Amino acid sequence: MFRYLTAGESHGSALTAIIEGVPAGLSLDEEYIAYDLARRQGGYGRSARMKIEQDRAEILSGVRHGLTIGSPISLLIRNRDWENWKEIMAVATTETESEKVTRLRPGHADLAGTIKYGLDDIRPILERASARETAARVAVSAVARKLLKEFGIEIHSHTIAIGGVYAKNDGSGKIHWDNVEKSPVRCSEAETEKKMMAVIDKAKADGDTLGGVFQVVATGVPIGLGSHVHWDRRLSGKISQAIMSINAVKGVEIGAGFSLANLPGSQSHDIIERAGRKWQHETNRAGGIEGGITNGEPVVVKAVVKAIPTLAKPLQSVDLKTGESVVAHVERSDVCVVPAAGVIGEAMLAIVLADAMLEKFGGDHVKETVRNYKSYLGEINKM
Repeated sequence: MFRYLTAGESHGSALTAIIEGVPAGLSLDEEYIAYDLARRQGGYGRSARMKIEQDRAEILSGVRHGLTIGSPISLLIRNRDWENWKEIMAVATTETESEKVTRLRPGHADLAGTIKYGLDDIRPILERASARETAARVAVSAVARKLLKEFGIEIHSHTIAIGGVYAKNDGSGKIHWDNVEKSPVRCSEAETEKKMMAVIDKAKADGDTLGGVFQVVATGVPIGLGSHVHWDRRLSGKISQAIMSINAVKGVEIGAGFSLANLPGSQSHDIIERAGRKWQHETNRAGGIEGGITNGEPVVVKAVVKAIPTLAKPLQSVDLKTGESVVAHVERSDVCVVPAAGVIGEAMLAIVLADAMLEKFGGDHVKETVRNYKSYLGEINKM
């Protein structure tokens, strides 16, 4: 199993992660992890904090001389902004009590979290509920992606919509990934990119925020990951849960998703074909998964990201302490996170697929896992 835990608060001293289940012999270094961390911090409409942090993960264990050794891998991402929060987020008791945050923010975990944990201060909730935690997940996913590369599996994402501006290519056509990586909004279409940036500028000027839609695509995924035999082994369920765990994501679809509601059965499914020794489908409405099992086509996932709830012009709310009507508390926030959310979507899909590959092919050393994989492919080709 590929398992991981993250710890740390948004303005604490650091984020940490522990990864278990990575086989020995996988090439891994901090530079490789840094690449995806930088991609997460990019995107038009991000807050000033992205310029402060410049995230980098330190590998503290589980790697020797550039290769994993089979033991748990621990990662540390220091928060550079910690210098400004040492008093407020101090671990030990302080001489002076920090001012409590009590003005609840609509759309955040503030109300539900403070009531659930019996707190009179929003700070402990907003610190852990913050999307800052996803930096640790992206660092973890870099390890997963390195493992997936051993099997030729690649994962990309792109922005389909921001603030009601939609790309002409909804993901059903060929995507130029190089153009996506160069785009400030992670959209391959130059004209659409300009329109998306324009609506972000307007929202910023209005003190507002914007949501949108991103799509993640995994290619090279073999037939047979996941299972139909139990509800919690269906890969579609695991992927959906992972993507829905991303902050601000409020909807997920796999393949044609919700559009299938309007189609008859004759137009909803993918005709099976045999091309030489390869099984394939005429279309990919299923998004690469049938019956909770991958079918050899690209795994395609789309997600809806709501507009960030922290607004420069805050909404009306209630004070947790007094019960009086107030304007919501304001923390430093982004105007639009859809491009970055796509990178985090890649991360979560990579983690799920890495776990599924290890479940299917096992192995204590990468060479053993690859050998098992190649043997499996050989058996499929004989069918």
